[in-house]
Amino acid sequence: MKLAFSTLGVPGLPLPDVLRLATEHGYHGVELRAHPEEPVHPRLTPTERADVAAGFEAAGVEVLGLAGYSRVAAPGDDEPVLAEIRALLDLARDLGAPSVRVFPGGAPEQGPEEADATAARRLGTAAEYAADLGVRILLETHDSHRTAADAMRILGLVGHRQVGALWDVMHTWLGGEQPVESFAALSPHLGYVQVKDIASADDTTPLPLGAGVLPLADCVEVLSHHGWDGWLCWEYEKRWYADAAPLPALLSPGRAHLTRLLGESA
Repeated sequence: MKLAFSTLGVPGLPLPDVLRLATEHGYHGVELRAHPEEPVHPRLTPTERADVAAGFEAAGVEVLGLAGYSRVAAPGDDEPVLAEIRALLDLARDLGAPSVRVFPGGAPEQGPEEADATAARRLGTAAEYAADLGVRILLETHDSHRTAADAMRILGLVGHRQVGALWDVMHTWLGGEQPVESFAALSPHLGYVQVKDIASADDTTPLPLGAGVLPLADCVEVLSHHGWDGWLCWEYEKRWYADAAPLPALLSPGRAHLTRLLGESA
C-alpha cells in the first residue's frame, strides 16, 4: 500500500511546502483539499493548473485525489451540483488526479429512499462526464451515509465503473460497523482509504495515528488479508480543530505507525 496525507491537515500551506513535507517525511502522494481557501481549487487558470501538475511531477509525488465538497444527495435542483462536480473533474483531469471526492450530504427532511435516489441520479449523470475525462468519482462514507452499508445503497443504484467509494474509517466506526464489514461492502468499489485517529466517539479532535481509539490495525489487517494494494491517506482534520497539534511534526511518526501496522499484517 502507498501512503499519502491530506492538505486538510496543513490548511492554506503553499504547494511547494506541501510537496517538501511529502518528500521529507516519506509520503508517496497528497490528497488536495479543493477549496477556495487552499492553493488548489477549481478557479485556477490553465497556467496555474499546469504549474501545479509540474510541481508534483518534479517532486516525484502523486496527486492522490481532489477532495471536493459537492453533496450529491442534498435537496434542490440537480444542475448546480452537477456543475460543481464537472468543475472538479476538469481540475482533476488537468492535474493528473485519478479521482475526486464527493459527500452524500442528505438532509434530515429527506427519507432515505429519496436521498439515495437523488444521489444515484446525479452520480449516474456525472459518471458519463467523468468517463470522458478518465477520472473517477468517489463517494465518501460521511454525514448522512456514514457506513459502508449506507453508501452501498447509493452505489448499488448507480452501477457505473467511474463511480466508487472512499472509505473514511472514522465514520464507518462511528456508524457501528466493524472494519471487516465495511471492507466487504466497499471492496468492489473502493478507490482509497482515509485513516485518522480520535480520542472517542464524543471527541473527534484529531490525534496522532495510534494515539486514539479507531481500529486502524484491524482496518490495515483486513486490507492486507484481501491483498488490497491501494492508498492509505491520513486525513488529519486540523482545519476544523485549530487547537490540534500541527501536522508536520507528526508526519514521520504517522508514517512509521502505518508502516508498522502494514508489516504486522503481512
